[in-house]
Amino acid sequence: MVARAPRLSGEDTAQGAPITSSPALTGQFWAFQKFADPPVPSVTDRDWVKTELDAFVLAKLEESGLQPAPLADRRTLIRRATYDLTGLPPKPADIEAFVVDESSEAFAKVVDRLLASPRYGERWGRHWLDVARYADSNGLDENYAYANAWRYRDYVISALNADKPYDQFVTEQLAGDLLPTTDDVSIEHERIIATGFLALGPKFLAEKDPQKMEMDIIDEQIDTVGRTFMGLTLGCARCHDHKFDPIGTEDYYGLAGIFKSTRTMEHFIKFARWYENPLLTKESRILKAENDRKIAVLEAKIANFIAAQNEALQKDGKPLPLQPERIYPPAARKELGRMKTELGKLKDTKMFPTALGATDREVVDERVRVGGNHLELGVTVGRRFPVVLAGSEQAPLDANRSGRLRLAQWLLSPEHPLTSRVMVNRLWRWHFGHGLVRSTDNFGKLGDRPLHRSLLDWLAHRFIDSGWSIKAVHRLILLSQTYQMSARYHAAAATLDPDNRQHWRTSVRRVEVEAIRDSLLYVSSQLDVAIGGTLLEAENRTYVFHVNNGDETQYDATRRSIYLPVIRNHLYDVFSLFDYTDASMINGDRSTTTVAPQALFLMNSDFVVQATKKMAEQLLSEAQDVRSDEERIQELYRRAYGRPATTSEVEKSHAFLSEIERQIEGVESAVARRLQAWQLFCQAIVSASEFVYVR
Repeated sequence: MVARAPRLSGEDTAQGAPITSSPALTGQFWAFQKFADPPVPSVTDRDWVKTELDAFVLAKLEESGLQPAPLADRRTLIRRATYDLTGLPPKPADIEAFVVDESSEAFAKVVDRLLASPRYGERWGRHWLDVARYADSNGLDENYAYANAWRYRDYVISALNADKPYDQFVTEQLAGDLLPTTDDVSIEHERIIATGFLALGPKFLAEKDPQKMEMDIIDEQIDTVGRTFMGLTLGCARCHDHKFDPIGTEDYYGLAGIFKSTRTMEHFIKFARWYENPLLTKESRILKAENDRKIAVLEAKIANFIAAQNEALQKDGKPLPLQPERIYPPAARKELGRMKTELGKLKDTKMFPTALGATDREVVDERVRVGGNHLELGVTVGRRFPVVLAGSEQAPLDANRSGRLRLAQWLLSPEHPLTSRVMVNRLWRWHFGHGLVRSTDNFGKLGDRPLHRSLLDWLAHRFIDSGWSIKAVHRLILLSQTYQMSARYHAAAATLDPDNRQHWRTSVRRVEVEAIRDSLLYVSSQLDVAIGGTLLEAENRTYVFHVNNGDETQYDATRRSIYLPVIRNHLYDVFSLFDYTDASMINGDRSTTTVAPQALFLMNSDFVVQATKKMAEQLLSEAQDVRSDEERIQELYRRAYGRPATTSEVEKSHAFLSEIERQIEGVESAVARRLQAWQLFCQAIVSASEFVYVR
């Protein structure tokens, strides 16, 4: 297959000359080049290097005349790692055990323990769900409930906890339904559920033009796959050749054919209905087959009944009215109603569990929609992959299959220059606050250029060599000297590298809203650590939020935040306050804003007041009466900050408690005044920056 490659504009084009072949393109921009395994650089300060990763970082620092910051103290380090890997603060007992462990493997043991925790999958599952644009409703116009979307969320959490190889993880999400069958029903169900990745996007279910709706959904899928796995904005080529990257319109429609040959919708007629795969066991397959037989028999019976009644209405040559059922005899109307009710029960999807997902449909090659207009058809483009990455001579895809499995295999081939780079960059971003490529979802011309490109490629090779183990990359990063540096500020270094792109210190980071909420529940001993399931009360395909009926979704559960419903167009207000993802598009790089309402939430919200009252009650409980107030203060600091209070902090805490208790009015009981004073003290502790920032 020979395909045309568009011209790459701008500074990466050799003197602006037209580009006609893939080899020329791959040599002109770093992201499209095949990546070799770079050698580990030599450094002057060999004693600083703990792992080969450190050599890449130190080489750049030495080249720029910068010195790395000293190592973080142990309390800071375990708090940082625990938040990074689990999204929760460390237990005081775990901190003390690490502090006194003098073995050379002390931190490695901490890392392995955290990676083995089920809390790890919940933490890093949330990062992936940001990329997968996970939500529990379709959003946009009708905002119906995706009441079975939770199965995909739980699949992601389980896959990460099990360290499912990333190549398998990707393949299942793109083409799990096309993998060879297995007798293990749980594996079959996992693969089917995984394809929910393609179906989770927002949809205009009330779109009047079915063709436009179909092309819009395909466009959303192409854009999501491109940015998630390749870091490319493929959707920009829907109307014309990409203006900045070497992705042509024909490349776009070559992929569009793959997704048009994929079924994620039952139909596109208003109101459109998305497709859900049945999750059947051997026993339920038999039951479903019998149920389907009953449906077919009853549908035929209803059709024959209606035909007979209509024929009776027309026996005198009368024209049939538009709604003939209204004038059937009472007994006939009653019988028809009974049969339709019975049919509805047989078709009730709750009889068999289902999951959003994909399956193949009629295989077609798509025609270019000129200017993106779905009504103006151009040339037909065979299903294929972008020329700049796959070359102009591509083997044709199977005429009987959509091509999704081949797409996954192509993305995960060791020679593919982007897939492994993009994923290790995502991991780096969530450990350091920014990626080696800071535009985590865009490795194209308008994206960021990696300062540490050799390190990025080296990590990508280690990722592949590990068998695509995500946990192996975590270990590689966390056990490095680079990760274990402190956040100590150095004025001269900040002048040379104010954005810390060279990694001369650890960047101070505020934790995300989920970690803030979960930590408040955790330190107040309220967190319910049950795994999986749904908290969404709405029935599938029913309104979950509408301007006319509001949103009755409840968020008062004490489960981890990843299990709270995500309602598009009407997010939980606490999520919105602290820079939660949009949920309608992929986002691998959340922003961090600092605005007054965030502080006001910690100072005034009922949620924080309730959590801190629980904390105060625990500190003052009868079982703790043998302790002094100083011991209570120390416990609170260890629980909230992971460290003991200083002498000065203990003195100020005593003074604060005494003054607050003295000022409380209208409370006669000394016990009640003391509880209120301690509640306010706990609230002051969790409202401080030290509680919501990691260093």
